[in-house]
Amino acid sequence: MQVQTAIIVLAAGAGTRMRSKTPKVLHSLGGRSMLAHSLRAASALEPGHLVTVIGHERDRVGAAVAEFAEDTGHEVRIAVQEEQRGTGHAVACGLAELPSDFAGTVLVTAADVPLLSPETLRELLETHTEPDSAAVTVLTTTVPDPTGYGRIVRTTDGDVAAIVEEKDATLRQRAIVEVNTGVYAFDAARLRSALGSIDTDNAQGELYLTDVVEIAHREGLAVRGLHTEDSVQVAGVNDRVQLAALTAELNRRVLTQWMRDGVTVVDPASTWVDIDVVLGTDVTLHPGVQLHGRTVVAEDAVIGPDTTLTDVQVGAGASVIRTHGTGSVIGAGATVGPFTYLRPGTELGANGKLGAFVETKNAQIGSHSKVPHLTYVGDAEIGEHSNIGASSVFVNYDGVEKYRTVVGSHVRTGSDTMFVAPVTVGDGAYTGAGTVLRRDVPPGALAVSGAPQRNIDGWVQRNRAGTAAAEAASRAQQQHDHDRQKDGQDQ
Repeated sequence: MQVQTAIIVLAAGAGTRMRSKTPKVLHSLGGRSMLAHSLRAASALEPGHLVTVIGHERDRVGAAVAEFAEDTGHEVRIAVQEEQRGTGHAVACGLAELPSDFAGTVLVTAADVPLLSPETLRELLETHTEPDSAAVTVLTTTVPDPTGYGRIVRTTDGDVAAIVEEKDATLRQRAIVEVNTGVYAFDAARLRSALGSIDTDNAQGELYLTDVVEIAHREGLAVRGLHTEDSVQVAGVNDRVQLAALTAELNRRVLTQWMRDGVTVVDPASTWVDIDVVLGTDVTLHPGVQLHGRTVVAEDAVIGPDTTLTDVQVGAGASVIRTHGTGSVIGAGATVGPFTYLRPGTELGANGKLGAFVETKNAQIGSHSKVPHLTYVGDAEIGEHSNIGASSVFVNYDGVEKYRTVVGSHVRTGSDTMFVAPVTVGDGAYTGAGTVLRRDVPPGALAVSGAPQRNIDGWVQRNRAGTAAAEAASRAQQQHDHDRQKDGQDQ
């Protein structure tokens, strides 16, 4: 008979050492909040009940729990710890959200232990229930410096006798290097009973969940310890220094796995890849690459150096160099960069090109079309095999409303063309350099604008007398007059 399982995730603490307006458990690493990491690990076991205990900044933390539930489809109950009176009290609040007749195993984890894996939780559950259920099973690890951790006190036969908090430990107990991770498995009935027996007679005046271990041992019940060698996986976060260390470790593990899966990471020390990013075989990541959110990079694509992409889809064989992009799609075989800015809504077709100092926003650019350099394309649609000349601007905003420009296929526009939206350029049309388009251009037409060039001689000397420009012009004019006079004498 399969044992029922409930998981309680503790997320009620204030996290004052973070010194932040953001609740501790909502600080992120690898593209997810610590809370989201913990909930994902717990939900991977598909427990019958999943409860999050919240307290400090309950509205914001509760909203994050609701968002997780909506995104993943997992039901997550919320228990509110009105007053933070210790881990024992927090777990009691979580138990109150379970059915009164629940009689299975209760796993307890903490939202500030973000690298804890589903595999470790599953091993803890198996250790607790096989061959028969224990009253308590504690997940432990060994650290070089156990300062601040609860020490694991074992019996001569290896069972766990007690967990002693740092402030309550004797000198001999403080020398113990096996420590409590704050992750447990409990028999639900034993947990309810023991929580009713604990008190606040300790250095912090709180209800310690760890006291349940000593109570169970004193009653002669089985108390097991599962030791993990991976102490980083069960490390908690209390301040930003620890958060940075775990962020770096998570990134190292993510990159290691991708390299083993066939991705080339030229410089792992300068490359950051969020946990939800997907990379294809033979993708190459050059130094200075940051891939965030739900970015997807297809096989054989080359990213970087110095490129940051967030929620961007990159097609097979594409090249993206020194580019900042968000919410965009880059087609297969396309080239982007250097120094290109892709704003949300950009879609570049297969084998297209966005070159140096190009900015795009809400623009669909067809296959084989090119925007080579120094151009802004906003609120626009460009067909296939078209070329937009250098220094062109899609003028999409009149100060109140934004309008759309449509450029057809096989269009060639001269440098410094201004597309004053709304305007349409038909297939196969051309524009001359410096053209300002205010009216539609028919297919195959050449559009030009502006009056013939007119030079006003001597304007600078008359209107900007005394300036360096006027003096330079005068010298050049004198030299020109001298050369003409000499040419006349030679003849």
